[in-house]
Amino acid sequence: MIEISAAEIARITGGRLVGDPQTVPTHVTTDSREARSGSLYVAKPGERADGHSFIAAAFASGAVLALCEREVADDDGRPFPSVIVPDAVLAMGALAKEAVSRIRAARASRREATTVVGITGSAGKTTTKDLLAGIFRSTEEGAAAPTAVIAPQGSYNGEVGVPLTVFAADESTRFFVIEMGATGIGHIEYLADMVVPDIGVVLVVGTAHAGEFGGVENIAKAKGELVEALNTSGTAVINLDDPRVRAMEARTIARKAFFTADPSGASEAAQRGTTVVALNAQTDEEGRPVFDLQIDGGEPLPVHSRLIGAHHTSNLLAAAAAAYAAGVPAAAIAASLSAQGPASRWRMERTDRPDGVTVINDAYNANPESMRAALQTLAGLGRGRRTWAVLGAMLELGEESIRAHTAVGTLVVRLNIDRLVVVGREARPLYVSAVNEGSWGDECTFVEDVDAAFELLSAELAPGDIVLVKSSNGVGLRHLGDRLALAAQPTDAAGTELM
Repeated sequence: MIEISAAEIARITGGRLVGDPQTVPTHVTTDSREARSGSLYVAKPGERADGHSFIAAAFASGAVLALCEREVADDDGRPFPSVIVPDAVLAMGALAKEAVSRIRAARASRREATTVVGITGSAGKTTTKDLLAGIFRSTEEGAAAPTAVIAPQGSYNGEVGVPLTVFAADESTRFFVIEMGATGIGHIEYLADMVVPDIGVVLVVGTAHAGEFGGVENIAKAKGELVEALNTSGTAVINLDDPRVRAMEARTIARKAFFTADPSGASEAAQRGTTVVALNAQTDEEGRPVFDLQIDGGEPLPVHSRLIGAHHTSNLLAAAAAAYAAGVPAAAIAASLSAQGPASRWRMERTDRPDGVTVINDAYNANPESMRAALQTLAGLGRGRRTWAVLGAMLELGEESIRAHTAVGTLVVRLNIDRLVVVGREARPLYVSAVNEGSWGDECTFVEDVDAAFELLSAELAPGDIVLVKSSNGVGLRHLGDRLALAAQPTDAAGTELM
């Protein structure tokens, strides 16, 4: 974190300072358990707990200042050093915006560049973020210091996660890779105003959060706020394979870079901007994307990804387009993409158990598009093996929920997945549709919860089986995937897992 004193924090956030104005925090956290010496603890109200209740714990762990919405005193009645603001989350955003501005200014004074990349879309944000950060880290500039490339942990992509990502940066930060999520109109605009991206990547417009947005067209409107935020010196990275994203070209004054897995669609776009194309795209026997990367009509360069699933081709291309816009040579991009495997958990995470069962845990999140892609990957990988789809609900789909789950159940049957296990009442329409499509007997099973699913699978999985576990994050099937992955680990005489 760059140096910003308590007095400056109060000024930037419009807050009231209680305590020493010269205090300079060296770290920011919203979790009192992560507080350490020098921390600024942000006491934000939460759905389940109020951060103000943990201010004392944060200071006990070394925090030196709190950013909070009301004054809190210790056991002796003395107020904890604090900056008191009307809204702690908005204050985080204001502080993050100032941090980015100061880092840019400090680096510019040394004639050093700073590049901020924003990434949004209904699916693929975290994978693309990880790939792009990996490309940047493989360059000389990205390897210059531990903080030369800053990217969020996991999916820190909202009004809290983006500031926390920024606070990890300092004056050595060359590249910011910022994942941007949204659940409503104006959210991406708010995040873009905070970090002022030089490059904006829009991956896909799907139906995730359709219930909150009020329909897919509102999702497209919200995602397009990222390219609208770019100025004429910026670059909008646009997916030609998604009609709603392709239409965003008209919403930006920035330069354009287009990516596509369909070479036939690239030639016309090449007249308006950079084109990044996957030639001869396919998957290998392990389901990993393989293609020749061509940028701006240049020499095709081989990419053999270590990710699982044909749908990742689009994410690989998006990362390549953003990296090229940031000045990374095409050959370095192709080499890095081939070297990288999964960097974030629960995203097509493959475990080959000692007993011959393969578990693919893709249960960090789910929407109709990612569910379809994962099932198609399972069907492709399962040739000659018995396939299991263990599926939970796709949340936040609003009035589209029943129709979307019904479509997934139908797809499972049409892909000839051998066994379907549906977990939880919210996903029951998926089970009903599979039965109606012709899956019955022990081919299709409904269970009430994760424990029942684990019991069933533990009893029936056999060597050679391949299991896909997928649901929205809130359903918790990712933990079922972890249990299944570890279920057959060998142990020593004391019962300790041998890794």
